[in-house]
Amino acid sequence: MDCTVRWLGEDAGMSFVAESGSGHAVVMDGAPEAGGRNLGLRPMEMVLAGTGGCSAFDVVLILKKGRHAVSGCEVSLKAERADTDPKVFTQIHFHYRVKGKNLKPEIVARAIELSKDKYCSASIMMAKTAIISHDFEIINES
Repeated sequence: MDCTVRWLGEDAGMSFVAESGSGHAVVMDGAPEAGGRNLGLRPMEMVLAGTGGCSAFDVVLILKKGRHAVSGCEVSLKAERADTDPKVFTQIHFHYRVKGKNLKPEIVARAIELSKDKYCSASIMMAKTAIISHDFEIINES
């Protein structure tokens, strides 16, 4: 896996563009009090978003592979960070909203557990410094 992060220069404040090996780009920026212009996600917000994306990807894939009628998945993350440098994540709570037909709570819970314990590299890394918690709700379609 490759990624290049490039500062956009003095005129851009603290804005950076990250370009992935797969050919995609995203803008990151710092907070205004740190010289940023609020043009993109903060780098640590990007880490949190990536962690949520990794886990949601797993949950959907696991449910689809099990031939469950999943039609939506959203995960909200709430994180706390250490007060001093390095300001690592110390707690992260994942709240999943999974939508589909006839989804059973035990099946959704199992998909989340498999992501947490086996498949989601990002959340497994985050668990080295943070207490990770999860809950979920099912939105059943008729």
